Amino acid sequence: MDQPAADILMPRRVSLVSWKTFLAVMGPGLVVMLADTEVGSIITAAQSGVQWGYRLLLLQVLLIPVLYVVQELTVRLGVFTGQGHGELIRKSFGSGWAWLSVSGLGVAAIGALVTEFSGVAGVGELFGVPRVLSLGLTVAMLLTVVLTGSYRRVERVAIALGLFEFAFFIVAWRAHPHGAEVARGLMQVPISNKAYLYLVAANIGAVIMPWMIFYQQSAVADKKLQPHHYRYAQWDTAIGSVITQLVMAAILVAAAATIGEKNANASLNTVGDITKLLVPFLGVNVGRVVFGLGTIGAAMVAAIVVSLASAWGFGEVTGYRHSLEHHPLEAPWFYSIYAAAVIGGAVLVDLVPNLVKLNIGVEVMNALMLPLVLGFLVTLAFKALPPEHRPRGFYAWIVITVSVLTAGLGVYGGISGASLF
Repeated sequence: MDQPAADILMPRRVSLVSWKTFLAVMGPGLVVMLADTEVGSIITAAQSGVQWGYRLLLLQVLLIPVLYVVQELTVRLGVFTGQGHGELIRKSFGSGWAWLSVSGLGVAAIGALVTEFSGVAGVGELFGVPRVLSLGLTVAMLLTVVLTGSYRRVERVAIALGLFEFAFFIVAWRAHPHGAEVARGLMQVPISNKAYLYLVAANIGAVIMPWMIFYQQSAVADKKLQPHHYRYAQWDTAIGSVITQLVMAAILVAAAATIGEKNANASLNTVGDITKLLVPFLGVNVGRVVFGLGTIGAAMVAAIVVSLASAWGFGEVTGYRHSLEHHPLEAPWFYSIYAAAVIGGAVLVDLVPNLVKLNIGVEVMNALMLPLVLGFLVTLAFKALPPEHRPRGFYAWIVITVSVLTAGLGVYGGISGASLF
């Protein structure tokens, strides 16, 4: 007897519903991961490839599960408590600890915004655009996107901007890396070298940043994701984790295969430094245009995420209205902090352009802050979550081990290498 048509169509219908649900849930994880490959991360990855060839490439791969484990905790906390990171710290530990946490967020946000706007200004100058004009246009766009839209609109714009980062795969492909050299570099880990450890710390700090944790948990809460969305949100985070580290790997490979082979002592303090050194190997179109597009996309999505994370974080600690679903007149402090972060970052870079040399130092600073950042996150996972949703058994030990090792290695590398500078 033939199978009823309804039974035949059911799996397809279920699959279609699943895909629609996933696409509706997708966003917070992908956006925060695209922002993770921001200008400071680009410079850190390029410097890693130039100074150490492919010896830090394996680290980019190993950081994929680390990044996922950390950011997945923010998903759990956002979905099962419905609260942002700062709010949850305030309710669980008191306002003093909440202010300490959000103060760290503020410091990290200032450093990040300096790198983003310095990247935008650097790309603009490569094409003859005055610094004040490129920064002004960027500020205008960032303010327009957030002040005139809902969370979903901001999310879509951020994803669209972040997709320009795929340009870095073209750069890596055109660099023509040698397979044997890549394999040799993967097997060499000079763990006793302080300069190497410093860049290890910088790469860790370029992957796990305070504003990422604040942003994703607050975005999940602002998007009002429910427990039945949890699995889809996990996939959103997993896909984003893979993409961002592949982008970092692509930048490292491109730098190692070109600048690293001819000028291993090159100092890459700015995006302009990287681009100028890439052009002789890759040509103007790939070296300047394509790399510039990838950098602009990374900088713009990161600026949105960092500024929103700051506005959410301070709003959650102080208690003022903090949602993109509110009109600016309904949540003036939330939008004011966002605007102040965007405008302040641009003005700082315009007035003190030499701050761009702090890019790798900012990532090391993020690594030094990891004990505080991960300490709050892991403690909340075991204290604030409903018992049935807390990490349990073997996975609980994975969470603790990954957090302790990551924070410890970041601090050790940062302190060990700092004596060289």
